[in-house]
Amino acid sequence: MRKILLLLLLFLMIGQVKAQVDQSQTGAWYMYFFNKQFDNNQFGIQGDVQYRNWNLGGDLEQLLIRTGLTYTPEKSNVLLTLGYANITSGAFGESDNRTSENRIYQEALLPHKVGSRILLTHRFRYEQRFVEDQDFRTRYRYNLFLNIPLNSEALDKNTFYAALYNEIFINSQTDIGDNREVQIFDRNRTYLGAGYVIKQGMRVQLGWMHQESVNIGKGQLQFSFHHNF
Repeated sequence: MRKILLLLLLFLMIGQVKAQVDQSQTGAWYMYFFNKQFDNNQFGIQGDVQYRNWNLGGDLEQLLIRTGLTYTPEKSNVLLTLGYANITSGAFGESDNRTSENRIYQEALLPHKVGSRILLTHRFRYEQRFVEDQDFRTRYRYNLFLNIPLNSEALDKNTFYAALYNEIFINSQTDIGDNREVQIFDRNRTYLGAGYVIKQGMRVQLGWMHQESVNIGKGQLQFSFHHNF
């Protein structure tokens, strides 16, 4: 009987090891961002579609679809957004398990220029999260974006630029139901990349992002297309 219990314990331990994320494996995120300002209007729309993989492709980490209505106050370059996102998350490895999340969010984008080349943008975002099999919870996010044109003083056609950002996520609640808890600190993302402006309103970007959460730290390649129309 003791041997049987030991074998069962061993199998459980092996299963747990297999379920753990391989932090040395590079992931990849493929992303499309869009922004549309309505003509002669303070309103617009923005959003993004992101296909995130635990590896370079095929092992789904997340499929994120997000869009929102934007508003720019008069005599201001601040962009305010009220939006909605749907997120499907996959488990690492061979498992086909999926969980879903519906999310409402509010954000403010505050861009400004430092000197002749440094383009800074502050993004403040507040999220209301409805995650499958978890209690309702909220989260705060702050992102500082930095773009530096290299061969011109603005992000004009045929401009190459360096792109950096850092974003921190803070949970508002720790209790998520069924005696489960999360930490106040959720995660931090640090990114370094390079971009190219194809033409006014169209640019592509390639970079490396390291995401550090309570449980894991993992590197991700990011390929993104940014479209203002």
